[in-house]
Amino acid sequence: MRDLVIVGAGGFARETAAAVHAVNHVRPTWRLRGFLDDDAALHGTTRAGLPIIGGTDRLDELPETAVVVCVGSPRDYRARRRIVRRLDLPAPRYATVVHPSAQVGAGSVLGPGTVLLAGVVLTADVTVGAHVAVMPHAVLTHDDRVDDHATIASGVRLGGGAVLRLGAYVGAGALVREGVTVGAWSLVGMGSVVLRDVPQGEVWAGNPARRLRAADPGPTGPGAERSWARSTSEEPVGADEMSIPPVSLGKLAEQRVVGS
Repeated sequence: MRDLVIVGAGGFARETAAAVHAVNHVRPTWRLRGFLDDDAALHGTTRAGLPIIGGTDRLDELPETAVVVCVGSPRDYRARRRIVRRLDLPAPRYATVVHPSAQVGAGSVLGPGTVLLAGVVLTADVTVGAHVAVMPHAVLTHDDRVDDHATIASGVRLGGGAVLRLGAYVGAGALVREGVTVGAWSLVGMGSVVLRDVPQGEVWAGNPARRLRAADPGPTGPGAERSWARSTSEEPVGADEMSIPPVSLGKLAEQRVVGS
């Protein structure tokens, strides 16, 4: 078993902790030490029965511990990438967490730091990048591609060959037509039906989905990388090439991430 800490202590972080417990129930894999959060007011408290053991600076004391970054909010779904960039850890430090009830089909690959929650289905030849959050009961079908730092909320359905570019967010229950691309850092509202390509950096919603406005670029300037600490109690809303090599299904089995 390997030690693991979760960065963040909000809803997504606690859901990931539940997924880790489910993995361990099937096959002991992780010693979950607790959460790291840069909000000092949370230090020494507990969430979901686990301690918040300190801020991300504690990672210097935990050189062999695996890490998964589970932060973000509806106001700032770029937070995950900012934290990953600030931590600047090598890819092998990041855990890939797959709930035992998730199905990862033949030919599919997952990047480091990615989380698949309960009931997620990847049918066949699906490519998912690094630090991607896939919420319960999302379905990704054949030849879909999801780039780094994207967020796929619960109940989303992606048609075959759909593409989510860097940091894209697709809200709960949304449907994306086969072959459609959602651009980098764009946000698709919950329940939307996306029938055509969404340009990068835009917010779309409706049935059929239409442009509402430009996407919020998120916090900028000094200290922006720590702004997530004030909003980790919120659920996440969520270069176009994946920056970290993906992990194959066979490699996941070697790492004993998927229970069987």
